[in-house]
Amino acid sequence: MLTTIVAIYTLFVLISMYTSVMQIGYVNRAKRLKAVLLLDNDFIKAGNYSVAKEKMSIASMFVDYIVFIFWIGFGVKFLENNIYFENEALLNIAIVMGFLVINWVISLPFGYYEKFVLDEKFGFNKSTMAQWIKDTLISFVMTLIFGSLVVWGIYAIISSFALWWLWSFVFIFAVVVLINMLYPTFRAMFFDKLTPLQNEELDSQIKSLMDRTGFVSSGVFVSDASKRDSRLNAYFGGFGKAKRVVLFDTLIEKLTTKELLAVLGHELGHFAHGDIYKNIALVGAMLFGMFGIFGNLPDSLYIELGFNQAPYIVMILLLLFMPVLGFLMMPIMGIVSRHNEYEADKMGSELGGSGGAIELANALKKLVNENKSFPLSHPLYIFFHYTHPPVLERLKELGVDVGGVDKSALGETCQADI
Repeated sequence: MLTTIVAIYTLFVLISMYTSVMQIGYVNRAKRLKAVLLLDNDFIKAGNYSVAKEKMSIASMFVDYIVFIFWIGFGVKFLENNIYFENEALLNIAIVMGFLVINWVISLPFGYYEKFVLDEKFGFNKSTMAQWIKDTLISFVMTLIFGSLVVWGIYAIISSFALWWLWSFVFIFAVVVLINMLYPTFRAMFFDKLTPLQNEELDSQIKSLMDRTGFVSSGVFVSDASKRDSRLNAYFGGFGKAKRVVLFDTLIEKLTTKELLAVLGHELGHFAHGDIYKNIALVGAMLFGMFGIFGNLPDSLYIELGFNQAPYIVMILLLLFMPVLGFLMMPIMGIVSRHNEYEADKMGSELGGSGGAIELANALKKLVNENKSFPLSHPLYIFFHYTHPPVLERLKELGVDVGGVDKSALGETCQADI
């Protein structure tokens, strides 16, 4: 059983690395072709950034694999032998949080490298070291506080119910829904400064757009995201009356009013089609599967690993294998998500009137240019990682032709990303 467990994780790592290696080779070939959507220099620059990110991803996966072997081999035993609490609840919380903190410390160099080496080199980073340290410490403290509460909740459930895995699923699913509701509020409190949109004409047009789809929000806000990053983005967060429309200041700066309304029309398409609830249902299905599997592991596995069946062991095993199960679910979630994106594009273009499709297409092209997103990707990489359809395909659906690509030079069907 132990051999099977290690083999499954090893296979997961090898497949993940293989997709990254294929992506690197594909992008390195593609960036030498005629530029698509980007200027020649930006096309090469975006390709180089994409390759650098994948190389970092491979290094991160290799470290994760070593860390996995460490935990399975003797890491958990190390925590058991060095953490002492007479109170069972505190013992479980301390061991699981010790596991999370050690993993967090190991991941820190990658976060630093991405922000201050890669993003700095390619012109994305606007954050200072002081800002990064502040954000990192806030995230750490929030993880300690809320993570401990969640661990305590699962411990209490495992200690009280025979079908603990089912009630743990219900509990974690409720936490996921709560996070979605509170995300805009917490982000505004600790990370970004949100201010009401001051442009009254734009605010009126956005609210008119929302009225047409029945979207009720607590307001339209602008995030000072430019203090950290130069990328463009926007999001709708929360449920019910707590919903907010948040626009990055970079988005307002770079897009015209009509393009911005087209992007928001796309997001409202997600709302009108209930996509957020579909996504939550998919996450719920994944969580149900995870808890179902780990709630019914054979006793022989714990014996072979040399572990008891304490609640903290169950939680650590679940956390160790969550990336594997998430990776297996990603293609399914990607297929559903890409379909939803096409439908949202369709509604976004319709909400924009006769020129809506053109405005949305222009916005998509600007997003690619401003975010320096390399527009070509390997089909296998798309299958496992993409939640959005290739941007060339989206533009094609909107009736926009941006020129062809020499597929024979790539050796694979050419796709794209946003």
